[in-house]
Amino acid sequence: MPARLDTRPSSESAVQSLRRRRFILLLTALAICLTVNSQAPPAPKFVVVLDAAHGGDDLGARLGNQSEKDYTLALSVKLRSLLMARGISVVTTRESGADVDANRRAEIANRANAAACMNLHAAFVSSKSGPAVHLFISTLPATANARFVPWKTAQSAWITRSNELAGVLNAALTHAGITVTLGQTALPAIDSMACPAVAIEVAPQRQTVAQDAAGADDAGFEAQVADALVAALVEWRAEGGQSGESRP
Repeated sequence: MPARLDTRPSSESAVQSLRRRRFILLLTALAICLTVNSQAPPAPKFVVVLDAAHGGDDLGARLGNQSEKDYTLALSVKLRSLLMARGISVVTTRESGADVDANRRAEIANRANAAACMNLHAAFVSSKSGPAVHLFISTLPATANARFVPWKTAQSAWITRSNELAGVLNAALTHAGITVTLGQTALPAIDSMACPAVAIEVAPQRQTVAQDAAGADDAGFEAQVADALVAALVEWRAEGGQSGESRP
């Protein structure tokens, strides 16, 4: 009878080799996980939403030979340029004269996870009161922070933060020598925004018929307002206005 070959040593060697390979793979995976977890989480992105009111057939108020829809769009473009120059990300709800409905405006703002939403308006004021800026927050009552809120009243969970943002805007505008009034108003777009949101109405001064015919483009006043708004948003960012730090 031929002698049998004992294969046990080679089998045990193969098993041990397989175990070593598995152990090495496990150590490698563990090292990768430790490396990834040791990295600091990225800072929340600071995004400002600029919502130029009106559009399409909705011209808004008449400001000399310029419509409110054109005035707010020009202001949005100016603010975007100034904010981006300071490293602030900007999302706009309107890039042309086309109409954008209130739900779409709110949807854009909410998708952006914005740290500040500014709904831009414009209207003439009388020559006696002088140029001014009016700041409005929603009339919705403040509610306790909740994970889910109805679409049409989403702003209710943000009233406190919106009021704080209005305060920062008011301080910067006042510091720039601009007359400011504060109030509340019901606006469908703002009421559905899940972010600190303020409606800003820039009110250049109506003077004479001849000046009205030349247009409402008071470049000096508009530039002054734009600079003050940008300064306020830079301060808002410095104070921790990032949405990731402040969301309910």
